Amino acid sequence: MLYPSNLEQKINFIKIKELLKAECTSSLGMDYVDKVSFSSDLNLVQRLLDQTDEFKSLIISGDAFPSSNFTNLIPYLEKAKLEGAFLDQEEFYELKLALQTLSSCVSFFQKNAETYPTLSALLGLLLDLDLNLLKAIDLIIDEKGKIRSNASKELQLIRNQLIYEESRLRKVMDRIFKEARSKGLTPEDAAMTIRGGRMVIPVAAENKRKLRGFIHDESATGQTVFMEPEEALDINNEIRDLEYMERREIIKILTRLTDQLRPSIPALRKATNFLGLIDFIRAKAKFALKTESVKPLLVKERLVEFTKARHPLLEISLKGQGRSIVPLNIKLGGHERLLVISGPNAGGKSVALKTVALLQYMLQCGLLIPVHPDSKSSLFDNFFIDIGDEQSLENDLSTYSSHLMSMKHFTQFANKKTFLFIDEFGTGTEPQFGGAIAESILLALNKLGAFGVITTHYGNLKQIANKNQGLVNGAMRYDVDRLEPIYQLEIGKPGSSFALEIAQKIGLSKDILAYAKENIGEERVRYDRLLTQLENEKNQYGSLLKEVKEKDKLLQIRLKEYNQLKETIELSKKRYIQEAKVEAKSILDQANKKIEAAVREIKEGKASKERTVQIRKELEEFKQEVKPEKVVPVEPSIQVIGGTIAAGDWVRVKDNGAIAEVLSIKNKDVEITIGDLKSNVKMSRLEKISKTEVKKELKSISRAGNYNTNEKMMEFSSNLDLRGKRGEEILPILQNFIDEGFMLGVKSLRIVHGKGDGILREITRNFLRSMPEVGRMEDEHADRGGAGVTLVSLK
Repeated sequence: MLYPSNLEQKINFIKIKELLKAECTSSLGMDYVDKVSFSSDLNLVQRLLDQTDEFKSLIISGDAFPSSNFTNLIPYLEKAKLEGAFLDQEEFYELKLALQTLSSCVSFFQKNAETYPTLSALLGLLLDLDLNLLKAIDLIIDEKGKIRSNASKELQLIRNQLIYEESRLRKVMDRIFKEARSKGLTPEDAAMTIRGGRMVIPVAAENKRKLRGFIHDESATGQTVFMEPEEALDINNEIRDLEYMERREIIKILTRLTDQLRPSIPALRKATNFLGLIDFIRAKAKFALKTESVKPLLVKERLVEFTKARHPLLEISLKGQGRSIVPLNIKLGGHERLLVISGPNAGGKSVALKTVALLQYMLQCGLLIPVHPDSKSSLFDNFFIDIGDEQSLENDLSTYSSHLMSMKHFTQFANKKTFLFIDEFGTGTEPQFGGAIAESILLALNKLGAFGVITTHYGNLKQIANKNQGLVNGAMRYDVDRLEPIYQLEIGKPGSSFALEIAQKIGLSKDILAYAKENIGEERVRYDRLLTQLENEKNQYGSLLKEVKEKDKLLQIRLKEYNQLKETIELSKKRYIQEAKVEAKSILDQANKKIEAAVREIKEGKASKERTVQIRKELEEFKQEVKPEKVVPVEPSIQVIGGTIAAGDWVRVKDNGAIAEVLSIKNKDVEITIGDLKSNVKMSRLEKISKTEVKKELKSISRAGNYNTNEKMMEFSSNLDLRGKRGEEILPILQNFIDEGFMLGVKSLRIVHGKGDGILREITRNFLRSMPEVGRMEDEHADRGGAGVTLVSLK
């Protein structure tokens, strides 16, 4: 049951139908759009959804499918069913094109029955259709819609004779026309023409008696007459007789063809329905693609769960303005069947209600809807709606009376299979009484087990929804700081109307607001203030949660980069150890061979004393060659004096030996300065050193190796080539390159790493992302290296 009778107009489903008609290619499809209706039959709705979803996939696949000649054959069939009647050649041509489309559809669905099973099942409408009829028509009607000359032997003879007579007439007329022109009987630039279906010669009016023949017409000025020469009269008469004979023969052929068609009229009626149905389904699929609609899951349990639902008409309108829609999430079922939405005016309450109403109605009409594919819903038998003003002068109904009439119908006929929608519940009369009546109606509807979405400003309805099972509050979120709607529905809490806040922002006087607060009552003000505070905290926590998620995402990226780098280093370490082992083995084998050779030579007594000394000397030299270099530890030039570190002391960083001055100490964190750079380090990483020796050391460094910026700038190249280097080699090179460029004030750097397998590029860019000096990275121009070169912009 639907209520009221103009329900489709109230939820703007009429506009959906108009958009569907715009996607149809024929009047047949449009007729089906007009027949679209609400259904609670699960099997029917599922089949309609499957058909549209399959056709949507068909369009996306790009498979060749007929897109034209979905012709309404019913008028032709009505004409052909009368005995003795016949279709003309234009009508048979339209029938031929439609049959070709039908034949293409049959072939397509027979080949793709497994891919499109629901659409292929529609071929059942064509079981009685004999496609040999197409061959019969094709033998008579050509590709241009004309009767073929070989349609019958008689027609062939007649047309051959016509061609001969027309050729003879042309020759005779050409000869007479040339003679008349040579005698000056015709006007200048005149040419032969046709008048009354007969070939004539234009002759100057003053010369009309000089040429024997019949006048068929004259020019508008009367200065030229159009004459059929006497000599051509018999030929023209013969041609006219042949044309009559041709017409009579064509009628015979078309009559025979119509007689052959007549037994197939019932099957052709079904075929016409098939064409209309296919055109209609395609229109639904094209509309679904435009609105990004999908097929939700239909369930038997009472449930409505729309995720990322969008009002299709509103979205189309916003796209035209270059704006985007805010999707809606809603879930009704179990102990939360009736949703009471509250919130400020223009906050989106009515839009949320109309979105759910329109999408559910579209779904039960077999249309795909703009929601997330995970959405699901059951079907309802009753669909009631109370939106807008239904006051009627004829029935003497006020606005509130019309609402009460709707509520009377709702409470009489609502049940567990009812989905109802009430906008601005309880308004239209004195708030105290309107709120009380609305409360009692809401409790009655809840007792009946109905599903529904209700919008209201009444506080008592919010409280009722909070206390009763089956009811649930919903709030349209609001930016409290800017006093602007967010258009997001949050289920589980009531919303504030923010009336006082909006009035304050607009600039109403404090006295007026104070009086209003006093009359509202302190408890109501506190309640509304609490809702405002909750909304404010919700917005703050939302921002914090977004920030935390972004940081967590960045952390995951860094962790992945670290693991990749660690894995690379481990692999390199294993390779170096293996290479070292191979080299050590080679050296050891070489040493053993030399020693064995020396021992053999000495034992065999072949070597003299001098030779023995020489052999020992060679062994000693080889020993020095393979002896590893001694690593001499660098002694610190500045003495560590130890003791407690305080602000102003000089210290050395144990890790890298950097000398720094302590600026401040907080617990175990120490702020230090190294030249112009400041940093925070742990106390355990520092050791106290002598101030006097530090100053001497700094002076000696300054004298010995004074840093010449101009010289460094001249020597520095903003282009770094890493090609041919291993992954672990490039990190210190990159560090020095970026540090030096940053220190010299260079803003743009160029790093060449090549394309290859992309390993060097990945290591380079991951390392650069971790450097605070780097502002931006991008690929070089395609002509100058593209992805094989990274351009770096420093901060």
